[in-house]
Amino acid sequence: MAEDLKDKKALIIGVEGFVGSYLVDCLHDEFNMEIYATKLRGKKYENSKANIYDLDIMEKQEIVNLLYAIRPDYIFHLAAQSSVSVAWKNPTLTIDVNIKGSINLMDSVRELFYKPRMIMIGSGEEYGHIRDGEVPISEDTVLRPGNVYAATKACQNMLGTIYAQAYDIDLILVRAFNHIGPKQAPLFVVSDFCKQVAEIELELRPPIIEVGNLNAKRDFTDVRDVVRAYAYLALYGKSGETYNVGSGHAVEIQSILEKIVSCSDKKIEVRVDPNKIRPVDVPIIEADIDKIQNTTGWQPEIPIERTLEEVEEVLENRDKYVDYLNLAAIKLE
Repeated sequence: MAEDLKDKKALIIGVEGFVGSYLVDCLHDEFNMEIYATKLRGKKYENSKANIYDLDIMEKQEIVNLLYAIRPDYIFHLAAQSSVSVAWKNPTLTIDVNIKGSINLMDSVRELFYKPRMIMIGSGEEYGHIRDGEVPISEDTVLRPGNVYAATKACQNMLGTIYAQAYDIDLILVRAFNHIGPKQAPLFVVSDFCKQVAEIELELRPPIIEVGNLNAKRDFTDVRDVVRAYAYLALYGKSGETYNVGSGHAVEIQSILEKIVSCSDKKIEVRVDPNKIRPVDVPIIEADIDKIQNTTGWQPEIPIERTLEEVEEVLENRDKYVDYLNLAAIKLE
């Protein structure tokens, strides 16, 4: 279903994050688009498939100048403070980046002389406290965010909906559920487990893995499936609408941990770390993905079982452990 869009320009705001390189690859390789991308000053990021610019989304005039210089057809807004744990510790930073930064971008687009299509990425965390009968979670489910990060993303979504309606901005909103893949920072649960096991195998730490709440169930999607969903929404989504992006199936964290630990030949003790327990945690988050499937034809292709099987292949190869200490990643390729 991929189309040849060689005359189209895509601008990725916040390319140096986990998803950015995957989105560059998808838009460049599968859709033949001309790629422009931004990173924070001082951050190192190189990609031969994209033209890279420095940008601070807290400075609106920088955004305006960049948009006029590039004139993108599609804008993918990935820049965010996306860690729930960091949000608890630094709510001000999270609010500034996720809300004020998004407003700066939307205002800059509103002032343009033409209408690019913008994809604004939110989170399944926005739904928060899910009640009986609300799983799987549809886009119409009442939002009850249970942490600071979720609240900022819910606010971003509400403001984006208002801007699309009031200012006729061509804007599509996404609630992306948990996604996993190589190079994901160990701030996130699956990559954290992998990093700890790799360190144990290298005898850089005792055979003890520290965990948070293992009873929670989350909807995990391969990052390559996620970026394809973003591309499909850019092409076929309806402006002003919100779409869930997920696998449509929740997996208990305990089962993921057991699979990862079983890949090691070490006897590993599992120990709960109070610092990894969120002040408020939601028991189950699972996406209803009918809307995006019916609108765009997108389907997730890589199941969690395959992802975890490939984790085992990585952990069996000691030569790759060192890379995973730095990348904190699951091998998916």
